[in-house]
Amino acid sequence: MKPTIMILGSGHLANPGMDGINYKMDDVLAPKRQREIEQLVTQLKTFQPTKIALEQDPSRNAEINANYQGYLADTYELKRGEGDQIGFRLAKQMGHSKLYGVDYWPEHDPFFPDDFDSDLIDPDKFAKEHNQEHFLPSIEDLHVDSDVEFHEEEDGRVWIEPVKYEPIIDMYIRHNDPEGTRADHQVYLRISRVGIGDHYPGANWVAHSWYARNLKIFVNLTRITESADDRILLIIGAGHVFLVQQFLEDSGDYIVESSLKYLKTEDVN
Repeated sequence: MKPTIMILGSGHLANPGMDGINYKMDDVLAPKRQREIEQLVTQLKTFQPTKIALEQDPSRNAEINANYQGYLADTYELKRGEGDQIGFRLAKQMGHSKLYGVDYWPEHDPFFPDDFDSDLIDPDKFAKEHNQEHFLPSIEDLHVDSDVEFHEEEDGRVWIEPVKYEPIIDMYIRHNDPEGTRADHQVYLRISRVGIGDHYPGANWVAHSWYARNLKIFVNLTRITESADDRILLIIGAGHVFLVQQFLEDSGDYIVESSLKYLKTEDVN
């Protein structure tokens, strides 16, 4: 028997704008959105997770769990992020005492000292200087339906804004579609091609930042696994799903369940 992990790929409900491509949500604290989130949590509960892992660096575990204990004591108001809105709610319903940060996002990465030449891992800069922008992410890479509008900011960040209302569960079904997660992964492989001759800024960034980060997320998941009976729910940005799932499956140490098995479209008034 092996421990089981389910990955819930997510858009960032708090709209932090931290990614190259961002999905613009309306206010998840609005009453209808809150009912939809409660419905989503009810569906995820059928997975019966024994642990819930979040896209947070383990160094923030004390802060995360202080907030969670405050939530249990009705002294902490849930923020808009998916960790609070989904993770905290589900952990409470499951009777969990804590949640686990498993991301790798330290304030100071020891692999990149202060005097590190950042151009070595800057595919954006290199591509723009060497006519290789076709290797960078673009609106054409987005696998969403036609009922959306795109807005690009001066710094290159793209915002996807739905024209029509999309229920929360429908959004999660879309984020976790295998074709979509593979397409997201292919974008990173294309970025890796940025470079000329002995210069590999694209491959350097994908390997040392993106692949390494996701591999460390996998390692952090193994570190919180204590039993073959563990059923771990990982709530993480949808772009991470393909690689983390690949690492879990290739390890041979886990059963990986699809979140689509538990997500069903339902009307919410």
